[in-house]
Amino acid sequence: MINKVVSGADEAIQDIIDGQTLMLGGFGLCGIPENCINALVKKRITGLTCISNDSGVDDFGIGLLLKQRQVKKMISSYVGENAEFERQLLSGELEVELIPQGNLATRCMAAGYGMPAIFTPAGVGTEVAEGKETRTFNGKEYLLEYAFEADFALVKAWKGDTAGNLIYKSTARNFNPVMATAGRVTIAEVEILVEAGELDPDEIHTPGVYVHRIFQGENYEKRIEQRTVRSKNP
Repeated sequence: MINKVVSGADEAIQDIIDGQTLMLGGFGLCGIPENCINALVKKRITGLTCISNDSGVDDFGIGLLLKQRQVKKMISSYVGENAEFERQLLSGELEVELIPQGNLATRCMAAGYGMPAIFTPAGVGTEVAEGKETRTFNGKEYLLEYAFEADFALVKAWKGDTAGNLIYKSTARNFNPVMATAGRVTIAEVEILVEAGELDPDEIHTPGVYVHRIFQGENYEKRIEQRTVRSKNP
């Protein structure tokens, strides 16, 4: 069995170069590949196209790449927590493609399945459909959307093994599974790394066949995007 373990994030992303397209797993700040993002910031790669559900916050997640002007284009669904993203968008410094969240996930899934495109009702009759092909099936109009083409998929899992099998935990099981199947090269960082054979096969969410490199991450912050608590005296 192939051992896919690398020493850490720096080695894992060593062949990512300027101008490439990356998928980055996560939902808000949950389940994001923190170590890989930090390694990209340190490497100062530029001209990136980032496919992600959101753009992080100003000082964390993809927001760190935006702050360093390393991102040329963002393909996302939700970007409301990042003031730097807003500034770059309004100033014309950043290309942005906003996509309905279901379409984003399904276009990732299509790439993993080897499907070139999908037809979806989401976006029909809106700005999302401008310049795109539509077709009618059983009297209902659908929009043609192409599967994503990503050079790398960077995902975060709770536990993995040396063969690349992954288990996600709770909300982190969001965009990570579909993105893990969709990159030409998939890099996984995990909180716990075990030997092949130690994971229960029935609990594996991403089979190792999809994963090319894996490493045990460190120093995870696991920030809460918006903390809401009840008053002590309601």
